[in-house]
Amino acid sequence: MSRLSTLLHYQLHSSVQAFSTTRISPFPLTEQEMDDMGSYAAFNVTHYCGDAPERVTRNRQWLAAQLDIIPSQLWLPRQTHTDHIACIDRAFLSLPQDEQLRALEEVDALVTDQLEQCIGVSTADCIPILLFDVNKRVAAAIHAGWRGTIKHIVAKTLRLMQQRYGTSPTEVVAQLGPGISSAAYEVGEEVASLFAAPEAGFPSAVVSYPLVSSNASVSPRPHLDLQAANVFLLEEGGVPLDQIRVSPFCTFTHSDSFFSARRLGIQSGRIYTAIMMHE
Repeated sequence: MSRLSTLLHYQLHSSVQAFSTTRISPFPLTEQEMDDMGSYAAFNVTHYCGDAPERVTRNRQWLAAQLDIIPSQLWLPRQTHTDHIACIDRAFLSLPQDEQLRALEEVDALVTDQLEQCIGVSTADCIPILLFDVNKRVAAAIHAGWRGTIKHIVAKTLRLMQQRYGTSPTEVVAQLGPGISSAAYEVGEEVASLFAAPEAGFPSAVVSYPLVSSNASVSPRPHLDLQAANVFLLEEGGVPLDQIRVSPFCTFTHSDSFFSARRLGIQSGRIYTAIMMHE
């Protein structure tokens, strides 16, 4: 893997900035500072994952400066694996700050039609998804772990964009950011059965079992392909397959560059995958 920097940029459209953050700090750090940060080293902007507030603030200030905005224009919901969606629209932006914060509780996807408002989601193995309607100029950021995926959160976000903003899925470009790969994502039989159930609507290939020797004493645990499941939902929702891009990075495999809860534990930093529209 070639050397990454703090921001992994996506070329979705000339009028948007789209990116994922990595673990790589833009600040010079001593070995002692790196040791002190532990699993939060070194670049995390998520405020509710247990990181030191002063580090999160410094990182958010740096990120806002790169985007030529102020930190209050960076939006990140407090995610709880729901299928709830919030709109960062003119009415939302007019609310007092405490009401804005309440409106972002238990939300796992954001949609906006506002310029210079950076919307994003926080992940550390789950799949982050960015959508951009190039015609109506509407953007979305979605957090799709297995719970959000089984609830079809990406399809529900597409429908909200259609109903509220007149989005045609054929005009949408999509980017899946770094997340855990199928090869690394071992799940329990109860999760696999949810995705394999006919009513879930997923193709059977999203659940697989690794090959083992015939004399193995333990049956292999199922593996779940969250990327494929969400690409399927996007395509089923009308987004052309050639307008869907998938990051090649597996967070579990590349945990030196991306936060991975399975590798580093829940008490670690998070990737911020976001999109912002310009004139």
